[in-house]
Amino acid sequence: MNRWNFFAAVVIASLLASHAHAAAGDHRRGLEKSQVCQSCHGRTGNESLQPSYPRLAGQHEDYLIHALKSYRDGSRQNAVMAGFAGDLSDQDIADLAAWYSRQDGLSDLKVD
Repeated sequence: MNRWNFFAAVVIASLLASHAHAAAGDHRRGLEKSQVCQSCHGRTGNESLQPSYPRLAGQHEDYLIHALKSYRDGSRQNAVMAGFAGDLSDQDIADLAAWYSRQDGLSDLKVD
């Protein structure tokens, strides 16, 4: 491999790595960004104020990302969630999904 091909490969790998890192959710930032979510879903996503509000804790991260993006683009209809999700960036969504997916939740529920 000549010097220019090697240099190009390093640059491309660096760009891909930085893009992948930017897209990854940060659960600590997700906690910070979840202040509005907490008013209905609780701090960890387990303390919903209404039984009709879903538990977010323990949901799969990719499901939470899909749901929030669907509320944001309108393909999933809910007037309340559309208002909250409409201004979220992809990074905000990734961070929130990282936070709620790491909480104890659905997998810990006991069915009688």
